Amino acid sequence: MREQGPIRRGAHGHRVVGRGERGRGGWPRGTTRERILDIALDLFTERGYDKTSLREIADELGFTKAALYYHFERKEDILMALHMRIHALGHEVLDRLGQLGPDEQNVEVWSGLLDEFIDQVVANRKLFTFQARNHNALEQIYHNEHNTADHEDMEQRLRAVLSDATIPTATRVRMACAIGAVFGGLLEAGEVFADVPIDELASLVRDAVRDLLGAKRPATNGRRPPRTLRF
Repeated sequence: MREQGPIRRGAHGHRVVGRGERGRGGWPRGTTRERILDIALDLFTERGYDKTSLREIADELGFTKAALYYHFERKEDILMALHMRIHALGHEVLDRLGQLGPDEQNVEVWSGLLDEFIDQVVANRKLFTFQARNHNALEQIYHNEHNTADHEDMEQRLRAVLSDATIPTATRVRMACAIGAVFGGLLEAGEVFADVPIDELASLVRDAVRDLLGAKRPATNGRRPPRTLRF
C-alpha cells in the first residue's frame, strides 16, 4: 500500500482532494455535490454570499472553476440548493404527519414529532445561521419557480392536516400555535436569541410547545443525540 503523503487543506481547514483520489472523468470520488454545498455553506455563513466567489469555493475544494461548473453553473444555483436543504427539514416532518393514522392525531404524538423537528433544527443550525446572515441574497430566489412551487406544496400539506375535521378543533388550534412557537422561537427570531446557548433555547421552545399542546412532560431528561439530515 502506497504511503499517504501529507493531507492538503484549504484556508478553512477543508481537505483538498489530490489527483490520486479522483474517480472517472477526473472528478473526486464520493458525494462531490454535497461537499461543494458543505464548503459553500461555511463560506457563505462566515463571509457572506455576496463576498464569496465561485473561485474561492473551487480553491477550497482544490477544484478548477470548470470542475465546479460541472455541478453548479451559477453561484445562485448553490444558494438555491442550500435553501432547499432547509425545505428538506420541513418535508420530513410533513411526511411523518401525513403517515399518522386517525388514532395517532393527538397532542402527545404531535409533541413528539415537533420534538424531533427541533432536534433537526439544532443539528442543522448552521443552515439557519446562513439564512439569517444572507437574507438579502435569499430574497433574490424567493420568487424562483422551483422555490415557490415547493413552498406551496408544503403549505398545502400542512393545511390538509390542520383542516382535518376528524381532529377536534381545539386540538388543531393548539397544533397550529405549537408550530408557530417552533418557527417563532427557534427560526424566525434569528439573531434575537443569539446570546442563548442553542441547547437551552431548544429546551425552552420544547417547553413552550408542550404548554401550547397541553402535552405531558417527559419522565426523564435523557434525550437521544440529534441527527443531521444527509442530502
